[in-house]
Amino acid sequence: MRLFIAINIPKKERQKIHRSARALRERDYPVRWVGPDLFHLTLKFLGEVRPEAAGGIEKVLERVAGTTEAFPMDIGGFGAFPTIRRPRVIWVGVEPSPALRCLKQDLEWALSEKGFDRETRAFHPHFTLGRAKAEDGAGAFRGLDTLASELNYGSEVTVRRFDLMESHLSSSGPRYEVLSSFPLKTSKG
Repeated sequence: MRLFIAINIPKKERQKIHRSARALRERDYPVRWVGPDLFHLTLKFLGEVRPEAAGGIEKVLERVAGTTEAFPMDIGGFGAFPTIRRPRVIWVGVEPSPALRCLKQDLEWALSEKGFDRETRAFHPHFTLGRAKAEDGAGAFRGLDTLASELNYGSEVTVRRFDLMESHLSSSGPRYEVLSSFPLKTSKG
C-alpha cells in the first residue's frame, strides 16, 4: 500500500482554486494539470507500507488528532518548485501557520516511533496544480512568473480533520482513496 497523510479541503474550495488557475492552464505550458478532485495538502508521505502495519499507523494518527485543535488555514499565492522559471511543480500556497507547523511536527515525531524517517527538508505547504514535463527547459515557461503573480486567489478554510490516504498509480494518472479520517479537537464554548 502506498500511503500518505493529507489535509483535504471541501469540493467547493477545490473548484474555486481550479477556476482561479484557469489562466495557467490556458497557456501552452508543457504541464500535466491535476484535476480539482485530486487537490490535497500532503502532511507526510509514508511510501510503501505493509497492510498489516496500517492499524498501528492509525493508532498514532488518532493520538495526534486527539491532541490537536481545529485551526484556520490560509490558502493563496501561486508559485512553483524548484523555481518559477524552471518548474517541476506548479502550486497554490498555504500559509505555514504555527498550528499547521505544529501538526506537521507532531506527525513527524509520532510516526518516527513507528520507524518512519522524520522529514529534514523545510515544510512548504501547498496544493499541487500541475507537474511540468522534465524534458522541457526554461524557455518553455516564459511569462509564467508574471502570470502567476497576477492571479488572484485567497481563502481561509478551517482544518477539522486529516486523512490517511492510499495512492493508486496507473498510466492514466493517480487515484487517491481516503482510508481513515482523524477529526481534530474542537474547542468548547
